[in-house]
Formats: sequence, structure tokens, C-alpha cells
Amino acid sequence: MAVERIQTVEIQEEVQQAYLSYAMSVIVARALPDVRDGLKPVQRRILYVMHEMGLHPNAPYKKSARIVGEVLGKFHPHGDMAVYEALARMAQDFTMRYPLVDGQGNFGSVDGDPPAAMRYTEARLTPMAEELLADLEKETVEWVDNFDGSLREPVVLPAKAPQLLINGASGIAVGMATNIPPHNLQEVCDALCYLIDNWGRLDRITVDDLMNFIKGPDFPTGGVVFRYADDGETDALRAAYAVGKGQFVVQARAHIEEAERGKVRIVVTELPYQVNKAALIERIAELVREGRIEGITDLRDESDRRGMRLVIEVARTADPRQVLAALYKHTPLQTTFGVQMLALVDGEPRLLPLKRMLQLFIEHRQQVVRRRSEYELARARERAHILEGLLTALAHLDEVIALIRRSKDAEEAKAGLMRRYRLTEVQALAILEMPLRRLARLEREKIEAEYKEKQRRIRELEDLLAHPKKILGVIRAELQELKAKYGDARRTWIADRPRGALTVEDLLPDQAVWVTITAGGRILRAPVRGGPAWPSGDPPVALARGSTRGVVVLFTERGTAAGVAVHRIPEGEEGAPVRDLVPLPEGEKIVAALPMPGRINGNGAGPYVFLVTRNALCKRIAWADLNRPGAFPAIGVAEDDALVAAFTTWGEGEVLLATAAGQAIRFAEEEVRVMGLSAAGVLGIKLGEDDRVIGATLVKPQGDIVVGMAQGFLKRTAAKEYPRQGRYGVGVQTATVSAKTGPLVAVAAVEESETLWAVGSRGTVKAVKVKELPRSGRARPGTPALSLKSNETLARLIAPAVYEKPAGQKEQRARNRR
Repeated sequence: MAVERIQTVEIQEEVQQAYLSYAMSVIVARALPDVRDGLKPVQRRILYVMHEMGLHPNAPYKKSARIVGEVLGKFHPHGDMAVYEALARMAQDFTMRYPLVDGQGNFGSVDGDPPAAMRYTEARLTPMAEELLADLEKETVEWVDNFDGSLREPVVLPAKAPQLLINGASGIAVGMATNIPPHNLQEVCDALCYLIDNWGRLDRITVDDLMNFIKGPDFPTGGVVFRYADDGETDALRAAYAVGKGQFVVQARAHIEEAERGKVRIVVTELPYQVNKAALIERIAELVREGRIEGITDLRDESDRRGMRLVIEVARTADPRQVLAALYKHTPLQTTFGVQMLALVDGEPRLLPLKRMLQLFIEHRQQVVRRRSEYELARARERAHILEGLLTALAHLDEVIALIRRSKDAEEAKAGLMRRYRLTEVQALAILEMPLRRLARLEREKIEAEYKEKQRRIRELEDLLAHPKKILGVIRAELQELKAKYGDARRTWIADRPRGALTVEDLLPDQAVWVTITAGGRILRAPVRGGPAWPSGDPPVALARGSTRGVVVLFTERGTAAGVAVHRIPEGEEGAPVRDLVPLPEGEKIVAALPMPGRINGNGAGPYVFLVTRNALCKRIAWADLNRPGAFPAIGVAEDDALVAAFTTWGEGEVLLATAAGQAIRFAEEEVRVMGLSAAGVLGIKLGEDDRVIGATLVKPQGDIVVGMAQGFLKRTAAKEYPRQGRYGVGVQTATVSAKTGPLVAVAAVEESETLWAVGSRGTVKAVKVKELPRSGRARPGTPALSLKSNETLARLIAPAVYEKPAGQKEQRARNRR
């Protein structure tokens, strides 16, 4: 007869105990990662099952449904969708900085699309996941029974890679949550190596020391992280790393582009981490409909496999910077990331500063390397023990064979070998199982070599286990190997200032480049170290040396100007048609390209742009007046006239104009006042009948003037031989022009270290080093310097345009005034 027992308990106490049990179960077994391998239990079980199934990076893919079934049936008795969602997350390159699952099929998108059903997708491990599982079979970690005691599973993975930091983690437990941002592998490895190098003085290492290596989070979707809070003084990143808790602002990476017909657009190329692009577009459209954001005329998603591109068209009457600032304020283009570096330490949740998290990973790796070494040492000793027995048998081969032949059975032979040669049972069995081919001389030498190798390996492992510093050295070497194998460039830009509307000038690296405009109307850029480039058969008409953060302003023969951001100009010899980037009028030829480092604000002083036409009209305008979108007139040019030169001046220099008949005039740029864009200019030189201005340049006081003539003659003359005159004089002779030399076609102010490019009318291009040209007087005819094709003439001399003030201008100006 069953006896029922009723137990009286306090309901408050019972609920409290039940809640605590539930909470700890969720915290330890579901929601929080372990600080050692950075994985939650479900992630660890998925990777282990895939490892057991042989789904290595070089193996065929397997259906996700099969993987999920294995995980559910063996280790994780929970919902199948929970397991599949964890599997899919580890395959998303927009979620994981270094994905652990190589997925085939639809595993979701940054637009918030869910993964396809598990019966459709396939998966296998990535090489990075293999690094987490490496040495698992070498007794490096503890193992426990699964939920029904039928199998064993690892408590933690060996984790050669610092998974918790490089991929981050997020999870909501009961009463607590974790939110760890991902980081760059190279930076984390460098910080770990720094800790190892200073392991004996850990107390002296500060968060500032570690932030010399770890600059901040590195999200898979890029974006911008602002290091400082809005007050401009609080270092938000440092505060978060110092205590393991804090917040910082993350902003989309966006820039302003100039479109056709004077339009302007905002282009977003990177989003803050975990922002849903489709939801973002809906939010922007909603704000525009409600009238909370004005000035947006169109919104479209041009993203493709090459990358993200969200285009926001701005009205002509709106300021794109104000529109961008409003988008940052009212949409997820700018978010706040809350850092909560919570992880399990010895099975208990702990809030971990950056230094402590790195230290715990190194301690885990110390234990793994020690246990791996002990395992390898035991295996090496076992093998060496067997090899000793084989060598003993080979040393007494005839006796051993005779003993075996005399024995009735294997047991008697084994006992005889053990008694006669003092062998262990394992050694005797190895001798009996040794095939006859091992008796050959070469095979015997292999056994001896293997025995020596095992002895060497045993000594190495014993020495390693006896010296903890050497274990740290092994960990350091493995981290350097990881860095070399998987390290990549940082994707997220860390802004060392409070938040604000950033544009591309802030975000791009400042790299010096060549910008080339070709006769065929193409534009391209190339690194300065490699020299300028252009397509074969399409010679240059203008060269500029600028920066990827800057702008190049183009001038056409009809006086039209238009600026193009250098970062938009494609690299490579093919480039792109100029009119794909700037809305220049059809049929107008480009005559000059001037670099500008960035946006210049008008302040009443230089720099300026000096313009000269074929009919000797001169005009000086402020650079700041050119700071406008689209194409616009920079100088009024008559029908029978054309712009022939444009160059940067600084308000205190001297200019030189040259004519086809061989005349030149040098005068102070101040004699041409600063004018507005609508002005036509003033005359610079008196032209003879049928003469014309062929070019102009800013004089370099300590340099030379080089002129080129149609038949390939070049002449170099010291700039000091050209006297300074008043504007609108007849000038002085700069070269003797004849039928042999042809008329003047080009002029350039140079220094001895520079290079010019001579371009022929039929496409011949030759680099001319100034120092190789002999100096001669002004009235001399020059020397043949170019080999031109039949019926070809010299078309132009190109001196690269730069945004630099020539040396000696102030001194020259002072001498002239005296």
C-alpha cells in the first residue's frame, strides 16, 4: 500500500529556489559564452558535431537539417529552430567578423531576410572553426556526459583563436545580458603577444597599453565608431574596456556625390552593426512622408555583390550636409552600442575588463598547451618504448627468430622474449607482430631514425613542461601564425572625436596619387610611387598630383570648370569617361586639371586660380569660388577665343605668358585683380599680328623655363633671364622661331629635379628629365629633343599640376619691391 506524504513548504521560498535554479540553467547552459572559447553551449555543440561528422573545410557540404538532427539527438535536446538559428548566425558574414560555418544557400541577408529552411541549406566548417577545434583529441580539455549519459562532449573547446573578442557575443539570460563587440584578429593577437611578453609584470599593464594595439571594435559591416562621448572629453571606448561596461556611438559610412545636371546625392556604403537595411529604407521613407526630414527627392538601393550602396537623392535647394545630419539624428544610420562584457568564468557569470578577458584566454591556452604536451609526451614515450624493443630484437635477430620458431604458440614466444631479453609485454607483442619486411636493412635504419626522433621529441616536451615561459612562447608563436594566416585589414574606422556628420574626406586614407586626363576624354588615377598611367594609344592632356581625400578641378577650352572627388576616379589604365563623373558640356575639350586638398573656405586670401586665354585675356579667381557642385563657367570665353592655361597661385607670385611667335612676358600676379566667375578678365600681353598665347605658367624664381616648339625642339632657360615687366607689354624674346623649329606650342616653369611629358600630335609620349636638357639663353633656338613620327608635331608639354607654393616666392617679391 502506497503511503502518500504531504510536505509543507513556504511558497515564497519554493518559488525563489525554483527561479534561481531556472535562472542558473539559462545563464550557464544557454545564454552566456564561456570566456575560454567564447562559445555558448549550442554553438560549441554544433561545431563539435560537425567536427565529428567530418565536415572539414575541404569536405563536401552536408544538409543543415542533418547537422541539426545530430545536435538535437546527441547533445542539445531543445527546439530545432534554436539550433538552426545558431548555425545560420555562425555562417553570416554580416554578423560574424570571422564566420565559423561555411554555408551554401540562403543564410539570410543584411536586409533582414530569414535563412531558407534547413532542408535547403548546406554547411561545413570554416578554417577558423578548425582552429577552435584543433587538438581536441589530445585530452586538452575536460569532457562530460551528454544529457542521457550515452555520449561524452567537451566542456570547452581548445580554442587556439581568441573567439570571444574577434567575433563578439550577444545573449539575454535571466536578470543579465552580454553584448561584446567583435574585434580585429590582428589587433587582438598583437595585444595578447604584448601581455605574454610582459607576463611577469601584469599589474603594470594598463588599458591604455592594450589600446595601443586594440583600437576599438571592428564590425563585419564596417561603419564608424566614435571614441569620445558628446562632451568631447570622456573616452567612451577606454571606459568600456576598463570596466567591461559602457557605450559608444556607431555611425554609417556615407559620402556626398555630385551627380549629373548639378544634382547631389548622399551615398551610404556601410551600415552600423546589426542594422536592418530594408527597415532603414522604410524608416527614411516614413520620415520623408511625415515631413520630418526635408530635401530628399528619391531613395533607392543600388547594392549588389560588389558591396552596399544606398543612394539618397537631395533636392537642389537643400544642403546635403544638413540632410545627412538629420538622417543620422532620426534613423538607425547612427546608433549607440552598449558594451556588456559578461562571460562565464569557472561556470559563473563575471563582468570582465579587456585586460582580464585577454589574461583568462592566455591562461586557458596555457592549460591546453600543457595538457597537449603531456599527451604527446606520453604517446612519444610509448612509441619509443616499442621502438626500443624492436631495436633489441633486430640486434639479436637470429636468436629471436630461433626462439620464436621453437615456441609452441604465440603465448610461449611472448613469454620467452620477455624472459630472455627483459622486455615488457607491449614490446614482446610488437616484435611478434613485426612484418618480415621490417627486417630489411633500410627498414632497420628507419626504425633507428624514428627512435632518435622520438628521443629528441621527448627531450623537447620534457623541457617545455619544465619551463612555463616556454609554454608562453609556444602560445605566442601560435598567435603569430593565426595572425599571418587569417589577419585582415580593419573595416571599422575609429574616429578620435565626438560624433558628427562625417563625409568621405574624413574616412578615406590620405594617399598621394596621379590623376590623368587623356585626349580621348578619360580620367584615371594611379599611386604616385608607380608614376602616372594612361591607356595605350590615348595620350594625356593633363596630369595632376593630388590626394585621395582631395578634389581635382577640370577646366575646358570654353572656360567651364567642374570638380571631381579623387576617390571617385577609378584606378588602372582604363579609367572611366570624364563625363561619367562630372557633367561637362558635350564637345568641350579639357585643357587643365588642378588638384585641391579638400574643401577650401573663402577667407579673403589665397590660394587662387590664374586663367589665361589664347587671345591673352588673364583672370584670377579665388579657389573658394570653385567650391561648388556640378559644372559652371569660370571665365567668359569669346567664340574666337579659347582657354589655354589654368594654374594655382598664392597671391605673391609672378606669371609668365608665352606666344607662338616666341615672345614672353613676366609680371606680378597682383596686376590681375581677383574677379568673380562672370568676369572676362584683362589683357596680359600685346600680341603681334596673327600671334596667339600658347600657354602660361607660375614662375619658380630659382627654377627654369622650358619651351617646346612644333618640330620637337626644346629649350631650357633660367627663370632669372626673364625680366619682370608690367602687365600688357610686348614682352621679350623667349626663343628663335624658324621654319625648322616651328612655332612655340608649350611653356612650363620647372625645377631641375622634375620630369616633363612631351606629347605628339599622333600619340607619341616621352618623359623628359629637366636636368638632361642643356641650359641656353632666351634668344637661342633650342635643340632637337624628340623623335616624332612622320607628319607629327609636338602638341603639348605637360608639367604635373600640384597644390604647392613654389619656394622663394616671398623673397623674390621682396627683392622686386626694393
